[in-house]
Amino acid sequence: MIIRNGNVVLKNSVEKKDILIQDGKIVQIADKLPKGDNEIDASGLHIFPGLIDMHVHLREPGFEHKEDIESGAKAAVKGGFTQICCMPNTYPVADNKVVVSYIKNRAKEVGLCKIHPIGAITKGEKGEQLAEIGEMKAAGAVAISDDGVSVNNSRLMYLAMEYAKGFDIKCLCHCEDKNLVDGGVVNEGLSSTIAGLKGIPRAAEDIMIARDIALAESLDMPVHICHVSTHSGVRLIRDAKRAGVKVTAETCPHYFAATDNIVRTFDTFTKVNPPIREEVDKQAILEGLKDGTLDCIVTDHAPHHTNDKNVEYNLAAFGISGIETSLGFAVTYLYKAGVLTLPQIAEKMSAAPARILGLDGGEIAEGAVADLTVVDLEKEWIVDPATFVSKGKNNPFKGWKLNGAVAYTIVDGEVKYQQEK
Repeated sequence: MIIRNGNVVLKNSVEKKDILIQDGKIVQIADKLPKGDNEIDASGLHIFPGLIDMHVHLREPGFEHKEDIESGAKAAVKGGFTQICCMPNTYPVADNKVVVSYIKNRAKEVGLCKIHPIGAITKGEKGEQLAEIGEMKAAGAVAISDDGVSVNNSRLMYLAMEYAKGFDIKCLCHCEDKNLVDGGVVNEGLSSTIAGLKGIPRAAEDIMIARDIALAESLDMPVHICHVSTHSGVRLIRDAKRAGVKVTAETCPHYFAATDNIVRTFDTFTKVNPPIREEVDKQAILEGLKDGTLDCIVTDHAPHHTNDKNVEYNLAAFGISGIETSLGFAVTYLYKAGVLTLPQIAEKMSAAPARILGLDGGEIAEGAVADLTVVDLEKEWIVDPATFVSKGKNNPFKGWKLNGAVAYTIVDGEVKYQQEK
């Protein structure tokens, strides 16, 4: 396959090149290649290294009415993702080699994008006993996390980090002090007061971020902070990095594109954990992306059945289905807004996740795996959850105009998604 005349997003530049792909690898990148049998004309399009989402929820096994591995993979390639990493809060929980192996095997059967399971830190995500970390890694887990709940026992978290270090696997930390949350459903602030909804203080997130940074420093080992949403959390991570602590962090599009004003509509699709915060937090997230404090952009794709959201706000499930809109938000609110360059977006959405989790991918170079995302940056489109291929239609941004549409998603040299097909 030859991809011709595309604007290739490299590490430090964007250059118009042809790309030759053979046997799932990038064989040659040149100004002009000879005619090939199978060609894609990428004139006017941009070619990114295949996007990697290191934080999604695929719900299978156990909650296939919300999402399954096939529907999640279809949504992923439509969104431009060639690799995704799925969290363990399934039923049964992915806290053992059997469930991890099941996910790996189902992903192979579906054969769309690469799917990497993340194993649980504790058995049943109950925060009481460590899961079998070594066995899960041997079965294919690329990280461990109790995402959805925080490991509140600091001694247990300390031991989990020690074991993770021994098995050379990352801890991905969901930072939330449940006692401080105390039944809150939105960010604590003016909007929660106006709406009459119980608020969640920033401190509920910040306290656990500080604790996990302290544990990482004490053990001299890497730790990764999930879905950062607060301005104070960004500051904690920035200070830790400056002090030499081995911490990385991620955020999501809904934290850099929206504020908690949207919860005043009582639309349960706006209910997400951690909650969407205020303008000061949004600006801090943007600055954290710009200065490198926040390493990755993830979706925290959390699809739900209509019945989980079509209830009063306090009873609705937390989560946004966002894997099909993530790139559009990055192009519109980061690139078009002048916050990040295209190589920086590629770093946040591909290279950094690959580097943090030790995945093969994340760059466009001769000899590299042929995982590519071809994008029309100028195409404007309107978010319409009814058109999502994900089973989860719970996205609060219906009607928002975005730029940046995926034209092709190529995995191991094979086209897995083509726009309108």
